[in-house]
Amino acid sequence: MAIVVAALLCAFAPVSPRFIERWYATGVYPRIQQVLTPISNVIPFALFDVLTIGAATLVVGAIVRAVRRARQTRRFSILLVTLGNLVVGAAVAYLMFLFLWGFNYRRMSMAERLVLDGARPTPDAARALGQRAVQELNTLYEAAHAKGDTPPWRDESMRSAFERVQRFLTHATPAVPGRLKATIYGPYFRWTSVDGMVDPFALEVMANPDLLPVERSFVAAHEWAHLAGYADESEANFVGWLTCVQGDARAKYSGWMFLYWQLSGEVSAADRTLLAAMLESGPRRDIDDIAERLRRGRWPLLQRSSWTVYDQYLKANRVEAGIRSYGLVVTLILRAQFDEEWRPKVREPTRD
Repeated sequence: MAIVVAALLCAFAPVSPRFIERWYATGVYPRIQQVLTPISNVIPFALFDVLTIGAATLVVGAIVRAVRRARQTRRFSILLVTLGNLVVGAAVAYLMFLFLWGFNYRRMSMAERLVLDGARPTPDAARALGQRAVQELNTLYEAAHAKGDTPPWRDESMRSAFERVQRFLTHATPAVPGRLKATIYGPYFRWTSVDGMVDPFALEVMANPDLLPVERSFVAAHEWAHLAGYADESEANFVGWLTCVQGDARAKYSGWMFLYWQLSGEVSAADRTLLAAMLESGPRRDIDDIAERLRRGRWPLLQRSSWTVYDQYLKANRVEAGIRSYGLVVTLILRAQFDEEWRPKVREPTRD
């Protein structure tokens, strides 16, 4: 009962984001991540696969045994005891989730961390940012495609860029980048258009098996941002994009490609047509290839159901925007103040 009550308190009790930031996000959590991610990087398969299959096997096995014993002894209290044990097990799993990663959902928001312009971004500003993205794609195309195919987690320029971005934003110990692992859930990622995810228990990264080379740098940087404790999707997109634009030509190209996709969904139809017309043949081919990848693999009904469930998961973890938080990165980029090297201006820390 104490375990269940503790889980309920952790789920619903209000906690100061500054307290979480100081005690957990920049205190306890970086030490956990610095231990777990290097271990998971050494293991070639996804530990998440083992954990989820093992948990499902244990739950199904416990229920089957309880039903069998209840029928044999005609004591249906056995079922209640088993269900109670499963509830306690779920509470323990939830507490582990919070301690190992989940409390990051309650840290200070990026809006509290950065110096932001007060005005709401205008369509003109979004169009101008889109034009900058097109210009960068056209300029970087040749260099980005000439570079070798080093995995992002072994690419020193990517690792250095990720560390620099983390130091821009906090004084916490920088997170360790994770390798992009294959997973038995790869087909599910394909069918639902999920590019990747972080295992919140082993702090490892799993990726969609169909990702194109031009996508991998940004997907890696986005998931590394989650490993660094930025649980909110818009903030992970922001940190991932910053990491890419601080990197080499391939990383920059991947980051601007991501932003082009995001902006295409935010601007008007006329502006979207204008931006597409500005693209040169090389970037346009890459965009067509990404679109074809997405069309080829997805199952619309499963995709809608999956994203509905994920929307509820985000809201349950106090991300009020739900899956809409993915697109909020455009507003964040437009409102943030940067220097000429895309370093954001950060507020001076304050004490409670």
